[in-house]
Amino acid sequence: MKLNKILVSAVLSMICLPVAAQSNAPEKGDWTVAATVGYNSYTNVEAMDGTLINYETAAKPNFWNDKKLMVGFEAGYFVHNNWKLNLGGGLNFSHNPGYGGVPGTIDPDYSGAYEDVVGEIPNYRAVASQYSMNYNVYAGIDRYFNTGVDNLKWYVGAQIGFNYALNESKYNEEWSMGISVGQSFNLRGGFTMGMDYYVLPAMWVGVSVMPFNYTYGMVAYRPQEGMKYLEADVHTWSVLASPTIKVGFKF
Repeated sequence: MKLNKILVSAVLSMICLPVAAQSNAPEKGDWTVAATVGYNSYTNVEAMDGTLINYETAAKPNFWNDKKLMVGFEAGYFVHNNWKLNLGGGLNFSHNPGYGGVPGTIDPDYSGAYEDVVGEIPNYRAVASQYSMNYNVYAGIDRYFNTGVDNLKWYVGAQIGFNYALNESKYNEEWSMGISVGQSFNLRGGFTMGMDYYVLPAMWVGVSVMPFNYTYGMVAYRPQEGMKYLEADVHTWSVLASPTIKVGFKF
């Protein structure tokens, strides 16, 4: 029994030692592809009801810790042993079919006492036809440094990104004022810092954070066709923002 354990240990040692001794560090010309998990600076918007008599809006601050954790995608290319270009992003779109309303027995303009309509059949308003789309894209460059530990590197860099969201809504109703539109976008830039560990020749894991990040955001609404857009913007500064975990492959 002891002999078997000794043989197994010897075989494992022979297998592991060459792997531990070899360098998995990236070189010029290498490509990387990674899945990311972090608090992405996405944006979203919803068109306003087009039948109101007063409208107001405000652009919300783009705090990274207000966002939910999201899975993203990132591709990289080493233009030098210690310099890597990054590109990432994603796209979403959806369509909600519209449906006509169903009239009941209550006058839609009725504003009398509740007791006068007890037992009456309420009205179903039409379901709006909606189109939604948003996308996120970013690019960056990182400078890598040795740590003194084989296959472990740390880096600093810079990144810029752009997010856009659109929502269009229209009700199939006689008093509808056409297509109501909502738009928003974020333009951001900042510095990055992180560490990557190349656990295998073709696989690596990493963590990153943004020591400083600035985001300019804007929202714009046009509740009725032909109207001027109602706009609002916001400036947001963040420190130690957007911690991100990466699991990727190198080839």
